[in-house]
Amino acid sequence: MASSTKRVEFVILKRRLNIGDGLFFLIVVAGAASIILTMAALIAVLTNEGWRSLTEFKFGFLTGTEWNPVTKEFGALPAIYGTVVSSLIGLAIAVPVSVGVAIFLAEVAPGPVRVPVSFFVEMLAALPSVVFGLWGLYIMAPWVRDLEKGVLKPWFGWTPIFDGPAIGFGMLASGIILAIMILPIITAISRDVLLAVPQSQREAAVALGATKAETIWSVVLPYARPGITGAVILGLGRAVGETIAVTMLIGNTYKINASILQPATTLASAIAAEFREAADPLYRSALIEMGLVLLVVALAINVIARLLVWRISTRAGGEVRL
Repeated sequence: MASSTKRVEFVILKRRLNIGDGLFFLIVVAGAASIILTMAALIAVLTNEGWRSLTEFKFGFLTGTEWNPVTKEFGALPAIYGTVVSSLIGLAIAVPVSVGVAIFLAEVAPGPVRVPVSFFVEMLAALPSVVFGLWGLYIMAPWVRDLEKGVLKPWFGWTPIFDGPAIGFGMLASGIILAIMILPIITAISRDVLLAVPQSQREAAVALGATKAETIWSVVLPYARPGITGAVILGLGRAVGETIAVTMLIGNTYKINASILQPATTLASAIAAEFREAADPLYRSALIEMGLVLLVVALAINVIARLLVWRISTRAGGEVRL
């Protein structure tokens, strides 16, 4: 009799656990679905609100160079150009520094140094962009102007890349501030990727007589290359979508200029600077279409980055999930 009672209690407990598991499954599925639905709704709303511009300008919106609300001519090419150039400048500055810091944290630094340096790197990523913008506006921009006058113009002013007056605001200044902002992102992910490299790889290189530097350069970095590439692309995604700091430093001139010393604009800064003035429906629709272009570019960049980071975690034999 006692054994039968225990068996009944076990069956009741099992059913309760199954009900709890099912409820938990429904909750997490609903959470995941809400993210997908939110993204789909965002794309749908932007497409709907920008439909007038999409049908009016078609592909010419991406290739047009005029942005004149009076004559109702809207082309996004100068903003796309400024977005690409300023982001690439930021990457060119940030990637060597970020990878170097990641190597230091993962391979060289002792424990008492690694922890505080990692903390400061992650704290830098948490700072609001407006703080970077204010610092860049009052501290960095005068320094960049002096750099342009004292070094870049005298030595490289004959090239189209450094042509024009040295004013301190422009694509170079925005690229530098973007480099500072994406540096902690690339550093943190690259550090985790380097830590995911199996220790057996390092031990095998040392057993063959490799030095510490040779092990890092010839074994660790090649193994982690896909993950580091993913980190770089994630940093690029952050740079492409940055708004406030870039708006404060790029000069907001709607023009394609070969010189990185001259003012320009980006997709995000153009939207931020002009949306409040967009009273005309076509003007507002063109700005929303610009936001749709920015969203599609950011999504594509993040998807590529996630795939690359997943590849390095798979190669590590499942030791880390990024």
